[in-house]
Amino acid sequence: MASACAWSVALVGLEGQIVQVEADIGAGLPRTVLVGLPDSALYQARDRCKAAVSNSGREWPISLLTINLSPATLPKAGSHYDLAIVAAVLAAQGVFAAAELRRTALLGELGLDGRLRPVRGILPATLAAQQAGFTRVIVPLRQAGEAKLVEGIDVFGIASITQLVAFLQGVPMPLVEPIDVIGERAGKHANRRLDLADVVGQAEAKWACEVAAAGRHHMLFHGPPGVGKTMLAERVPGLLPDLDVHDALEVSAVHSLAGFNLADELITRPPYSDPHHSASIASIVGGGQRVARPGAISRAHKGVLFLDDSTEAQSIRLRREFIRLAAIGRTGVHRLRPHQPEAVGAGRPRPRIVSSPPPSGPAHLPGVRRFLRKWVLGA
Repeated sequence: MASACAWSVALVGLEGQIVQVEADIGAGLPRTVLVGLPDSALYQARDRCKAAVSNSGREWPISLLTINLSPATLPKAGSHYDLAIVAAVLAAQGVFAAAELRRTALLGELGLDGRLRPVRGILPATLAAQQAGFTRVIVPLRQAGEAKLVEGIDVFGIASITQLVAFLQGVPMPLVEPIDVIGERAGKHANRRLDLADVVGQAEAKWACEVAAAGRHHMLFHGPPGVGKTMLAERVPGLLPDLDVHDALEVSAVHSLAGFNLADELITRPPYSDPHHSASIASIVGGGQRVARPGAISRAHKGVLFLDDSTEAQSIRLRREFIRLAAIGRTGVHRLRPHQPEAVGAGRPRPRIVSSPPPSGPAHLPGVRRFLRKWVLGA
């Protein structure tokens, strides 16, 4: 009988918690038991890791194998534990010394051919490992650049189980074609750097944009379609200064958790998010089972959130979510999401059929006043 340990990271929002992966090979009927509150994707890692190890030229234990994810009371979700599970099992078999895994965090999903697949949240997971005192992190090869954005920790990128074994044994690694990162590149709107000087006319609206950007105030544009509300909103991020190192790490971590491709660089410009006017509250605020993905508000953290054609009811509901850290409860776990964007709303006059002379003032003015009082002004 033998046992070994490896370590990975559980992401609770942007906060990471170290998870110890224990593998014990004992006497009993051949089977694999995975305990420690895994979700469905993680529970299926038993079959996924077994096939990956077999296709990499190694043997899976033919006796009772117990894999424990500690702390056992913390719900765990995702497929990025695959690499740590395989490392613990191979160390328990004596393929390499278990001491090689000390102070090392392992992140990555395994394919059936034994190659590593990219996963979400590499940047916040690496940051959590560095803050926990780990000195080394092993990630998929194509995401090594993203992990290297965190200073104070050694990053090693591998492409397969065979390269992992060779690396921990201290022998030359074989050549394996890595799996590329697939996903929309983060910060593409911020890199556009649209200039407010391109807007002809609208002097008062441009002045309002400058005031709102200087004081980080929320803002509401109101007018008929085609007057330039969206054009002005897209140019507000260009008035904001570059993000400092702390904010850039936080914003980049949010986009990494959302599945964006950071392309080995931090997001240094304020982001811009413009969800469709028919988007649900859940897609704007964020949510999901076990792992709550960041919504449009979080993706606009430290930047600009543009809500076009936003209704009064939607704006009032969204205002409840405009707090610095919003807690989203899923399966008894509260996940903290950064929510600190500059909100820019746009509305249009609503048609109204009247059978009597209209009251003094525009018919839509009371709705605009309620919008400003309950959302923008926070009254």
